[in-house]
Amino acid sequence: MLKQILFTAALGCVSLSSFAANTIVEMKTSQGNIEIELFNNKAPISAKNFESYAKEKFYNGTIFHRVIPGFMVQGGGMDVKMQEKPTKAAIKNESSNGLSNKRGTLAMARMNHPDSASSQFFINVADNDFLNKSAMNAGYAVFGKVTKGMDIVDKIVKVPTANYGMHQNVPVNPVVIQSVVIKSAPVKN
Repeated sequence: MLKQILFTAALGCVSLSSFAANTIVEMKTSQGNIEIELFNNKAPISAKNFESYAKEKFYNGTIFHRVIPGFMVQGGGMDVKMQEKPTKAAIKNESSNGLSNKRGTLAMARMNHPDSASSQFFINVADNDFLNKSAMNAGYAVFGKVTKGMDIVDKIVKVPTANYGMHQNVPVNPVVIQSVVIKSAPVKN
């Protein structure tokens, strides 16, 4: 009994911030709302980068400009006229964080160079293990997951698409990201 009391008392001394949750964001789109949990501990660079763009309202008015059924929906860089928005410097690829490109996860979109991601991201609509880091692949860094609204993502991936200039798989009617708002953030020590 005494051991249990001492253990309970010791737990009471532990800072609640050491159990802090990840950042939760709400993405409002023209198709509905999506709630996302960012993996602050496992993908700190990518999560902080996404939060920074959200705080600056960068994503407001961007679109999901690449939509491929059975694969993913990509957004966060183009406006409704398919003009790419200017971004901050590229970030380091965190694809070696142990997180996998599973259905419902968010990952950083990038060019061929592994450390070329900036604002664009994609939501996996299937398990895309071939996007994970391997001996032959630099991988795509997973930094979050959809916690509510995967039905909205499934709705987005089914919209009709066409070619638009040099871009393929572009929704015929733009799927607009109206806002990305941080609902809660981890408590810092």
